Amino acid sequence: MLRHPCAERPDWQNTAEQFGFHFHTLYGEPYWDESAYYQFNLKQIERDIEDPTAELHQMCLDVVDRVVRDEALLHRFQIPADYHDAIARDWFARTPSLYSRLDLAYDGTGPAKLLENNADTPTSLYETGFWQWLWLEQQVDRGLLTPRVDQFNALQELLVARFADLGARYPGMDLHVSCCRDTVEDRGTVQYLQDCAEQAGIRTHFLHVDEIGLTQGKGFADLDARPIQWLFKLYPWEFMQREEYGRFVATSGTRFLEPLWKSILSNKALLPLLWQMFPGHPNLLPAYFEDDPAAAALSHYVRKPIFSREGANIQIIRNGQVEASADGPYGAEGYILQQYHPLPRFGNNHTLIGSWLVDDQPAGISIREDTHRITQDLSRFLPHVILD
Repeated sequence: MLRHPCAERPDWQNTAEQFGFHFHTLYGEPYWDESAYYQFNLKQIERDIEDPTAELHQMCLDVVDRVVRDEALLHRFQIPADYHDAIARDWFARTPSLYSRLDLAYDGTGPAKLLENNADTPTSLYETGFWQWLWLEQQVDRGLLTPRVDQFNALQELLVARFADLGARYPGMDLHVSCCRDTVEDRGTVQYLQDCAEQAGIRTHFLHVDEIGLTQGKGFADLDARPIQWLFKLYPWEFMQREEYGRFVATSGTRFLEPLWKSILSNKALLPLLWQMFPGHPNLLPAYFEDDPAAAALSHYVRKPIFSREGANIQIIRNGQVEASADGPYGAEGYILQQYHPLPRFGNNHTLIGSWLVDDQPAGISIREDTHRITQDLSRFLPHVILD
């Protein structure tokens, strides 16, 4: 695993605007960074990332199957009691999902370590599936990279195929897609998924989350009073379950992407359950609920809220002293502790790999880096190549 400095395309910003990548720069700071790229060999991708991603995903599904059968664990995951039966029904019906992203620490030499599972509302989808591939093609076309390079990136192809499968399952059903207002990154992610769905022959409609309404029959509807039969929402289940209208989810008749059972997978309580069920697994780190006496065995660990996104409210602690932390609004529901495992460091950059799955299949990787040890929402996105 190597980090190579490289020249930026002189026209990349104009190209980004042309292709709808309007969040390449955020708050005056670069989000997309092509001043360098990461290089892997094929064995590293297949043996150390792709295969463990598939195995870890199946292990996570085993956790879901255990949790939905145990009322105490559902409470441990801080899922409101009104949703327990609905989540179990959703799981036993095998309501289909679309995608997930596992965040991995990997330095090119040892087993990749799972840091968390972003299974409900993972972002950086457009820049992974389309934009970094366009970078690769243009660098090869301009003679700046050898034609022998490849990229672990079947994300767009698999998304379109998955939407085609789902469209066949729900023939003639329109897909509504939704995200919060004033989030250019979320809007770009949702637009990309709309494009993938439409390539698969599915008609889509966009609306903001706050524009979703209720019919007299307590189903969900859009601003044109069309019933929302099928909804992709880039809005976390833990938020929706605590909204006033969330109590209508189970009876609304709407099919959701991601499905309700994903509220178990996107929860940091997943990590202690994985360690309980698969202790010593080479791709896992020891993890415990904060009130578990076994957690006292950890001297260098990461303290993570059960609900947390984009690094918020995470602390790195050694021997009781906070070494690094990130602010945020989370933590009221409790914390888990995970053994500290450093991200690989290249100069001043700490590097995180996001490993994507679509329809339970490994689909590609994204790479984020930051001078801070905690990867956050503004951490830079860099492309990668495979070269043997």
